[in-house]
Amino acid sequence: MAFGVQREELEAWKKTVSQGEIAYLTHYWLDARFPGITTVTKVGCSDHDKLVTWCLEHGLDPQYIHNRSPFPHFDLIGPKQREVLTEEKLWDQLQRFRLI
Repeated sequence: MAFGVQREELEAWKKTVSQGEIAYLTHYWLDARFPGITTVTKVGCSDHDKLVTWCLEHGLDPQYIHNRSPFPHFDLIGPKQREVLTEEKLWDQLQRFRLI
């Protein structure tokens, strides 16, 4: 279950992803499979090669890309989520979702 994201943010993410650019969207999220995890960052890009390269640059396995057309994405959770958001200087998402 996802919550804590505004329609405008989602639409902006979709537009950026559709244009073949890397886009980040963090939101609150609860899933019984991941106890203690309360947020996820969806890193999307419709350019598969660019998303694979992004994964490799961040030490992530591209086999976990969700190839869901029209918005392929990689789900960042846990410590790696915080690490990548920090590397990308996405301070607003880190602060808003209390990840720092």
